[in-house]
Amino acid sequence: MVNYKSEVVWFNDLARQVMGGAFSQIAPRTEERSVFRLLLLAEDAATVANRDALLRLNIALAKERMELAAITQPLQPIATAKLQVLERLYGETAPLAAGPIVEFPMRLKEARGSRSEDYCAYAAHFREGILVILMPLKDDANALLQLLSRRDMVIRNLLSKRLPTLTELAVLVADLQDSVKICSELPPEEYFELINQIWSGAGAVFRKYYGTHGKHVGDGMVYYFFPQPDCSYIVNAVVCAQELRTVMAKLSKAWQLRKKWTNELYLNTGLNEGQEWLGTFQTATTVEFAVLGETINHTARLSDFARYGAVWATKNFIGKIPAGDRSRIRFGIHRPGQEGQSIFVESTYSRVANLVDLSTGRHEKLKDIAGLSVTEIVDVTTS
Repeated sequence: MVNYKSEVVWFNDLARQVMGGAFSQIAPRTEERSVFRLLLLAEDAATVANRDALLRLNIALAKERMELAAITQPLQPIATAKLQVLERLYGETAPLAAGPIVEFPMRLKEARGSRSEDYCAYAAHFREGILVILMPLKDDANALLQLLSRRDMVIRNLLSKRLPTLTELAVLVADLQDSVKICSELPPEEYFELINQIWSGAGAVFRKYYGTHGKHVGDGMVYYFFPQPDCSYIVNAVVCAQELRTVMAKLSKAWQLRKKWTNELYLNTGLNEGQEWLGTFQTATTVEFAVLGETINHTARLSDFARYGAVWATKNFIGKIPAGDRSRIRFGIHRPGQEGQSIFVESTYSRVANLVDLSTGRHEKLKDIAGLSVTEIVDVTTS
């Protein structure tokens, strides 16, 4: 299985046996798991004999979203002659249109000898990546296609075996403000209805910007944004947070009309970025992505710090946004003026310790991020 940056995230034992040189030692860093890098560097007889065919297959799967420059970016240490082969095949290979299951005919050779056999590669597209299965053309594929049609079961099983990776990512944590108060004011069935409406409306926005659901200990949200071949994962997180505010404003108005109350519904949001280990936690029925490290912990605290639907981000997060995209984002710090009024100073940051009194009960848990440099994102101009 490869993700949408053509990085290997899983393979079975038979793939290891057939292409041992390519899949024998998978590096922990995502950029070193490029399937093109693995195929070009492998020197075992099986991979060498079928290198062009396997490259064509993966180019056909990647070409819909990846330009040649994006494919070759992690391949700099590879010899020029091999890169030229990749460039030639890229020009000769047509992209495979994305679909639930697509087929790609190919001929594979024996590692040693002149015998070859016709195969069909079946590629099943999931939100998490592309599962590729090679099957001899002479075999009956009906059982395989029936299995792939059970998409939820297949992806849950695959994710449970996903290889832990060290990856760059952006993290978004959002919590419903005053959720305990709202829960106490609503009948249980209405509170669950409200939470489900929030998740339903937010879920569509997260899918739009390639957010991946993570584990949260309460009724809040944790989503991860990973590097994409055709867009900035940092910008995806920012615009996603902005659209979540729009979703919540509409939902808040609907519940005010319904309940005749003055409560405002707010999702308080924290944004951060870093390089962390990504893996999965699994039970008998579910698989959840989990990130280890300070990035997620600091983001959760930043969400605790935010109030009234504000979006707060770390200085490091803003610094990772490309300059052209950063000009679309209005961010800064509200500072006291000479007459006590609040003045918004754009494009500035502050330590958390300088924004709140950490000795008060509500803010004591923010001591973990006291020295963190942060800013408030107040608006995003969409292009």
